[in-house]
Amino acid sequence: MRINERRSLWRRAKPYLLVFDAPLAMIIFLLLGTSLITMYSAGADFPGRVEGQLRNMMIAFVVMWLAAQVPPQTLMRLAVPIYTVGVTLLIAVFMFGIIKKGARRWLHIGFDIQPSEIMKIAMPLMLAWYFHQKAGLVRWHSFLIATVLLAVPVGLIQLQPDLGTSLLVLASGFYVIFLAGLSWKALLGLFVAGAASLPVAWSLMHDYQRERVITLIDPYADPLGKGFHIIQSTIAIGSGGVSGKGWMKGTQTHLEFIPERTTDFIFSVFSEEFGLIGFLGLLLLYLLLIGRGLMIAANAPTLFARLLAGAITMIFFTYAFVNMSMVSGILPVVGVPLPFMSYGGTAFVTLGLGAGILMSIQRHRKLVQT
Repeated sequence: MRINERRSLWRRAKPYLLVFDAPLAMIIFLLLGTSLITMYSAGADFPGRVEGQLRNMMIAFVVMWLAAQVPPQTLMRLAVPIYTVGVTLLIAVFMFGIIKKGARRWLHIGFDIQPSEIMKIAMPLMLAWYFHQKAGLVRWHSFLIATVLLAVPVGLIQLQPDLGTSLLVLASGFYVIFLAGLSWKALLGLFVAGAASLPVAWSLMHDYQRERVITLIDPYADPLGKGFHIIQSTIAIGSGGVSGKGWMKGTQTHLEFIPERTTDFIFSVFSEEFGLIGFLGLLLLYLLLIGRGLMIAANAPTLFARLLAGAITMIFFTYAFVNMSMVSGILPVVGVPLPFMSYGGTAFVTLGLGAGILMSIQRHRKLVQT
């Protein structure tokens, strides 16, 4: 009798416990393991940093598990309310926000929150819902309306100012618009218009943003000041060679030449200690992550699910590409973390939520098929 009761209990609990997509979960867990190994070395001089990273991972795991339970149909119903709340909170930040380190990015509601983080998921949710409603009826003005929906939160975030987050939100929305059927001619037109508007954009940039671009072009113009971060980062990456200096043996890391080595510049620590071989292994994990996400998107049963899964997957790509590029001196430093590697609770929650949504789309596709 007890055996039958246990089997019955397992049958009832199974749909809620086995919600993870095995290939995607395995890739993420390998990235998390790599993060802990690297963090142990990078955070040697930061007491509690490894424990904090474990806490962030556990929170992200819970968020991922919860998100994987939510059907895509429910996500679609929540898209407009989440977007509306997100934009309202951004307006509240603009009017009543807390200023930290010269930027007005936080809102105090008993505790401090950063509403711009909400938009990284709310934006693709909203646009995926919008194009789902327009399925088969998409016209040029549909893309114009979508652009307005995207421009409002991006503009509010840029006013804070927060260039890194505004670019990520812009990218997350653009991916949905592109996947919804934006023509290559329109894309080329946008590229030309963007290039033509660079002088105007330059004049509208804040001083610190212009300094980052100038530093990218010539970091040695101020090697002990604004160029110090990128110079030391590229030295660390190059000094790793083919096989790296070995775990816990990175000189740039442990002599404290690498700034923000547990957050934005953790890739420099990893590259110094594990070299080109380690980099290729890490790159393979990210390629597998993106490939699995795109496979889930391609097999999604509805337009909403396809657009949302594709956009979230490309957000992962954007995180990884921008972070690796900025610490390698290819792009300006904009404060974008390396996904599932860099220390940071907010980023982990956002990434865990995105991964959970992908798993929900894959899981409910299987349920529909069965």
